[in-house]
Amino acid sequence: MELKNILAKLRKADHHYHMIEEGDRIAVGVSGGKDSMVLLTALHWYSKFKDKHFEVVGIHIEMGFPDMDFTAVRQYCAKYGIAYEDCPSNLYAILRQYPGKDGKIQCSRCSALKKGAVIKEAKKRGCNKVAFGHHGDDAVETLFLNMMYGGKLATFEPSMYLTREAITFIRPLIYCFEEEITHALRTNDIPFVASTCEKEGITKRTDMKRFLQMLYQHDPLAKENLLLALHNEEQVKLWHKDPTFENNKRAFHAARAQLKQK
Repeated sequence: MELKNILAKLRKADHHYHMIEEGDRIAVGVSGGKDSMVLLTALHWYSKFKDKHFEVVGIHIEMGFPDMDFTAVRQYCAKYGIAYEDCPSNLYAILRQYPGKDGKIQCSRCSALKKGAVIKEAKKRGCNKVAFGHHGDDAVETLFLNMMYGGKLATFEPSMYLTREAITFIRPLIYCFEEEITHALRTNDIPFVASTCEKEGITKRTDMKRFLQMLYQHDPLAKENLLLALHNEEQVKLWHKDPTFENNKRAFHAARAQLKQK
């Protein structure tokens, strides 16, 4: 396996955000796409390092999308001794019952249901952590989507403990870029299953991906710098309102309410 670059960045993310601990049992959410397949492969080989003793199991939630054959994925995992399980579900049928305004399934609902299903199956199998294949490009796209459509500077966290589910959610590929993942997939003949989701390629995220690609073509340094900005905590400068502003505003509204009562 030629995964040196992926493993180096995975190790960096692990050390920076303390993602993997001795004795962990980690469930990898396997959608069949290139990101999840490279993550499953990389974590499997990372678990062989002398200073790491943890287990990895791939969990594929059978969404019900048409014409998605995971035979090659099962054969690949069997060949390399990677633990892997297919888990039946009726999620696609549920999603079809609650379409968006365009009549198609809702991406946000799909993501939440799929995440919940993976966590449920992970806990059944004694896993204390769940890993998804979100990478650096995903993080930057999320940042821009939140700025443009939510008015906030925010992206997803590399590692977070989900109190309600009592499980830790990690994203070990956050320092990897999509082209590096694609290269690793092709170089190592890692199989993947193309998505047949009806929303594939027509989402706001797809539009953002195209916008950022144009930006990178104009200024290649922007790609690395945007990812750096997400963890460059020493150089964060945002506007800060006068702390007395909120107190004064509350006092004003309280006084006005009292006048109205009189």
